[in-house]
Amino acid sequence: MTVARRMFDLLEPICLVTYLEDEVNEEYAALGHRTYWDGYFAARAAGLGRVPAEVVDAAFYSFAPGEVARHIPSAWDTASPEASFAAQRRGSVASLRRILGAQADSPKVARAADLTLKAAFGAPVAGRVMYAGMRTHEVPSEPLARLWHAATILREHRGDGHVAALVGARIGGTEAHVLSALDMGIYPAESFGRIHHLPKARLAAVMDGLRARGVLDDEGRLSDAGQHLKDGIETLTDELAEAPYEALTIAELDELIALLEPIAAAVVAARS
Repeated sequence: MTVARRMFDLLEPICLVTYLEDEVNEEYAALGHRTYWDGYFAARAAGLGRVPAEVVDAAFYSFAPGEVARHIPSAWDTASPEASFAAQRRGSVASLRRILGAQADSPKVARAADLTLKAAFGAPVAGRVMYAGMRTHEVPSEPLARLWHAATILREHRGDGHVAALVGARIGGTEAHVLSALDMGIYPAESFGRIHHLPKARLAAVMDGLRARGVLDDEGRLSDAGQHLKDGIETLTDELAEAPYEALTIAELDELIALLEPIAAAVVAARS
């Protein structure tokens, strides 16, 4: 397993509280955002500034045409980009604090935060729009908040590389969700939560296009060529995500992995 893949496995649970736990949505609602998605787009795109929906759509990549425009820029009329991001961070940290309990204030969390932050600022920003935007936010002083913040910076770094890998493979955003769904064993792919709401005609066109390319078989499952394509995208994503961890010494990386393992395990266990 590559360093980038191992770190993804350890940091992703910390980041996912933002999208799976109630505290973040409560913070969005307290700001006046009408829906979870208003808050999501307003907060995640905050580092880009008040850009048009087309820019957010390009940076996020995986949303279907028109989805971003339902929320951006109107969500920023409810609460500013800065306020939305602050709400997202408060809710995320509150979720982590609830899940981790006494462990949240451990010196080990503070050390993990410092090492993760060193990696988070250790890579070039060239070609990394979301990563660069996330790095513009002020780094919090509180250790648990700093850990979430650094983990999220690294998530956006990896995401930028993943988008580059998808573009290089000529896989669009909705197509990427189809591949991910099938790779996770979700069948039919059209039932996947990220795309099941899309118009049936649009989904059919996406599936037909992937069949025409030989990525899917007649039943709508990954063909051998499709699995090879998916594996290649994931391998390249890992390779493009390595740079931040090169800022750490071998000893620091080993220490960080050991520190993150019980934190990630606790967060995963809380959702099982």
